[in-house]
Amino acid sequence: MSSAEGAELYRTPPRAGVPRILCAGIIVLDEVFRVDEFPRPDGKVQANKFFIVNGGCAANAAVAIARLGGRAALAGPMGGPAEEDTNGDQVLRALKRENVDCAFCQRVGGLSTALSAIFMNARGDRTIVTYRDERIAATVPTDAKAVVAAADAVLADNRYPDFVRPICEAARSQGRPVVLDGDRPTIEDDPLFGIASHVIFSSECLRETTGVADLGVGLQRMARKTDAFLAVSNGPDDVIYLNDGVLHRLPVFKIAAVDTLGAGDAFHGGFALALAEGRNEVEAMRFGAAVAAIKCTRLGGSSGAPMRPEVEAFLAENGCGPHGAERTDKALPT
Repeated sequence: MSSAEGAELYRTPPRAGVPRILCAGIIVLDEVFRVDEFPRPDGKVQANKFFIVNGGCAANAAVAIARLGGRAALAGPMGGPAEEDTNGDQVLRALKRENVDCAFCQRVGGLSTALSAIFMNARGDRTIVTYRDERIAATVPTDAKAVVAAADAVLADNRYPDFVRPICEAARSQGRPVVLDGDRPTIEDDPLFGIASHVIFSSECLRETTGVADLGVGLQRMARKTDAFLAVSNGPDDVIYLNDGVLHRLPVFKIAAVDTLGAGDAFHGGFALALAEGRNEVEAMRFGAAVAAIKCTRLGGSSGAPMRPEVEAFLAENGCGPHGAERTDKALPT
């Protein structure tokens, strides 16, 4: 087993001041029902808790970044106009309270912002049903170059590819890192994989995209399609990533999960911010893993995202220094 701590990994040269991270992609209003157990087919259960919170990969990540002290901006298509699309109005009010800049959220007249019904059991597992109007998914940004002009890095999910692709292309043309949240199963030749500088898959997305059950083999398969840094998160199990063609495991933190809703988005937000601050990928993933771990111990979806001092204290308590360098990741046996 070899450590990858000494490997040559990508570092983003930090720009002056607090990094501004643009999150681009899906924005949703989440209605969350807490139940002891999920209902069986044709059955009924009584919820013991209910709350409404802003959701969607991009919006959740933006909240996490803002709470960590980054400057978070959000771009994504929503229903509209104001006062007619109440879902969107509610989401934007909540994001404003979180200090997320929503100037580049595009409202599409006559449509409703996406809505999710989420059932969460006592173990923190969840089942999600989302409604979105496909006409929103076809929206493209009005001026992609303007959207990324002030960004130090872009974090995009692939739920609305027509919207995020011009933004990612504009960011890369300006030398900005682009972190792609591979959340929606797609095809191996998806253009977004070739545009991004970093791709972090969910295990479900990687398996369904490649048709390969083994996550390490799936990453190696995707490495033939892109020069991006590649990694895959896998819930409570280790993050797997590629470095110089070698597969490595990065241990995550062991916690008692209460609510996993938005945990992956918190991970991506922490990763993108840490990368923009100048950390390498291993350090940034470890930071993101700490953000996600704390979030999972709290009920409330994105509202459970931690503040920066909490993350730094958590890392210190778990044997990690300022960059998390003390925890050892290991190469997978070949």
